[in-house]
Amino acid sequence: MGVHRIAATDAIARLAEFHAVIDARSESEFAEDRLPGAVNWPVLNDAQRADIGTQYKQVSPFDARKRGAVMAARNIAQHIETHGAALPRSWKPLVYCWRGGQRSGSLAQVLGEIGFQVQVLEGGYREFRRAVLAELATLPAQLQFHVLCGRTGSAKSRLLQALAEQGAQVLDLEALASHRGSVLGPEPGRPQPSQKSFETSVWRALRAFDAARPVFVEGESRTIGRLRLPEQLMDAVRQAPCLQVQMPLAARVQFLLQDYAHFVSDIESFCGRLAALRELRGAAVVAGWQARARSGQPVELAGVVEELLTLHYDPVYERSMQRNFAHYGQARTVALPDGEPSTLQAAAQQLIGETGHAAA
Repeated sequence: MGVHRIAATDAIARLAEFHAVIDARSESEFAEDRLPGAVNWPVLNDAQRADIGTQYKQVSPFDARKRGAVMAARNIAQHIETHGAALPRSWKPLVYCWRGGQRSGSLAQVLGEIGFQVQVLEGGYREFRRAVLAELATLPAQLQFHVLCGRTGSAKSRLLQALAEQGAQVLDLEALASHRGSVLGPEPGRPQPSQKSFETSVWRALRAFDAARPVFVEGESRTIGRLRLPEQLMDAVRQAPCLQVQMPLAARVQFLLQDYAHFVSDIESFCGRLAALRELRGAAVVAGWQARARSGQPVELAGVVEELLTLHYDPVYERSMQRNFAHYGQARTVALPDGEPSTLQAAAQQLIGETGHAAA
C-alpha cells in the first residue's frame, strides 16, 4: 500500500497494469497531450494556476503557496468524492503531473493515505514526452514500410482503410492528423490535434506494429496541414519500396466529388479553399474556377476538379514524389478502374497476398 515512484520507461511498459492513469495537470495541459488512456483530475485548474502564479510573482511566494494549498486540497477532495467513492482498496492508479512534483505528489499522498496502491510517474509528463521522442527516433527503422503513391483522387486513403479492414498493418497518418494533406484537406468538424498529441498517436501506432510484417502507409509530404511528421519516420518511409496506385482521370474526378461531398454541398467553402491557390495559379485562373463552381452546374464543378488535377495537383505531386521518394521510379503499379468499395477490397486482398503477410 502507499505511494511509490516509477520511471517513465517502466510505466510505459506497464500501462495495462494500472486501473487508471490520472493526469493531475490543468485542463489545457491535458488537452494538449497526455499519456494513453489518461483521465484528468486537475489539482489546480487553468484559472487557479494563473491566479496563483500572479500572486507568486507580484505579492509573495509564501502566501501564494498557502493559497494554492487550499485550492489544491479542495480540488483533490472533490475528485475523490466524485470519482473515488466506490473504488475498492485494490485500486492501482498511476498519477502524474508536469514534472512529477507537487501536483501529482499531493494527489498521490492523499490517495495513498486512503489505502490505494499509487504509483507516481517519476519526472511526470516531461519524462514521458522524452521517452516518446526517443522511440520515434528509433522505431521507424525497425519496420518494413510499403508506400502507397498515386495522384490526388486515386483513392489511396480508402485503399489503406480496405487494407486495415482485412487485417493488414496500416499507418494512416492523415487519419491521425485529422487532415487530408492538401489545400482542400481540413476535415469538417474535426480540428487537428496538437503537435505533441499527434506525435503521441504516431508513437502508439508504431509501437503496436509487428516488425515481422509489412506496414502500409501513404506517401506524404513533411507536413499534413499544420502538423509536422517525425523526421526519422519520414526518412524511413521515403527509403521504402513504393506502390503506384493508378486510376483513370474521369474516375478520379468522380471519386473526389463523392469523397469531398461536403464541398459539393457548400460551394462557398470550396471557393474559399481555392483562394489559397492564387499565388501559385494566378488570381484570374482561380477566379474563373470559383465562378464556374458557383454556377450550380454539376458539369462545371466537375470541370473545375479536373483542371485542379491536371494543372495543379498532378504536376506538383509528380515533382515531389520523384524528388523525395528513393524508389518511386521503380514502383509497381496498382491499377484501379474506380474507387468503389468492391474494387478497393479486391486490390487490398491482392496486395496482402503479394506481400506474403496476411493478418496474424
